[in-house]
Amino acid sequence: MEFLSSIELTPLQWFLMALCGMLIGMSKVGVPGVSMIVVPTLAFIFGGKLSTGILLPMLMMADVFGVAYYRRHAEWKYLFKIIPWAFVGIGIALWVGEIVNDEQFKDIIAVLVFLCIGLMLWKDRKKGKNFFPDNWWFAASMGILGGFATMIGNVAGPIFAIYLLAMHLPKNNFIGTSAWFFLIINIFKFPLHVLVWKTIDWESLTIDLMTLPAIALGAYLGVVLVKKIPENTYRAFVIIITALSAFLLLI
Repeated sequence: MEFLSSIELTPLQWFLMALCGMLIGMSKVGVPGVSMIVVPTLAFIFGGKLSTGILLPMLMMADVFGVAYYRRHAEWKYLFKIIPWAFVGIGIALWVGEIVNDEQFKDIIAVLVFLCIGLMLWKDRKKGKNFFPDNWWFAASMGILGGFATMIGNVAGPIFAIYLLAMHLPKNNFIGTSAWFFLIINIFKFPLHVLVWKTIDWESLTIDLMTLPAIALGAYLGVVLVKKIPENTYRAFVIIITALSAFLLLI
C-alpha cells in the first residue's frame, strides 16, 4: 500500500487530528453527535475515501473506552435485531465505494452528514413520543441505513440513536448499547478497509495510535465535564459547525 507513504502532516493538521481524537473520545461516553464534526475535518486532510480508513481505528480505540465504562448496560435484544441488517448496509456501501471517485465519495459523506443532522433535529422534536413501532421493518430499515452510513462515512451515530430512542432506553443503557453496537460493527469493517478498499496500512495505523492520548483525554472529559454543558447550547453548536463542515465538502 502506497497511499500514505508520502503524507507528511503539518503542525496544524496534527492539531486537528488531536482535536478529532478528543471529540471521538467524548462521543463514545455520552456526547452524541460530536464526532460528526470529525468526519468532514478528516476528509479535508486526507480525502474522502482515505479519511474513512484513518477514522475507523480511532473510533475502535474510543469504542473500547465506551464499552469499558458502560459494558454492563447494553440491551442485547435490541442489538440482535439490528446488527444483521447493518451487515447488509455495509455490503451495499462496500459496492458503492468501489464504483465512485474520491470527489463523489466526499459528496456522499456530505449528504449523509446532512441527513443525520436532519434526523437529530427531528429526533429532538419527537422527544418523549412513541413515534416508531417496535417491529422488524423498523430495525431492518435503520440497520441497513446505519450500516451504509457507517461504512461510507462513519456517520451512523444519529441513525442508531433514533433506533434506540424508539426503544425508550434509559441514558446508561442507551450509551452502553451504542458502545457495543459500534465496537462490533467497526471490528467487522476493519478487514474490509484493509483488504478491499485498502484504506488502512501500518503507516495509517501509526498515525491513529498517535491520537490515542487525545482519545483517552476526550473520554475522560466526556464522563466528567459534559454534564455541566447546557444541552441546548451544546447541540446548537454541534449542528451549526457540522452543517458548515459538510457544506464545505460539497464545494
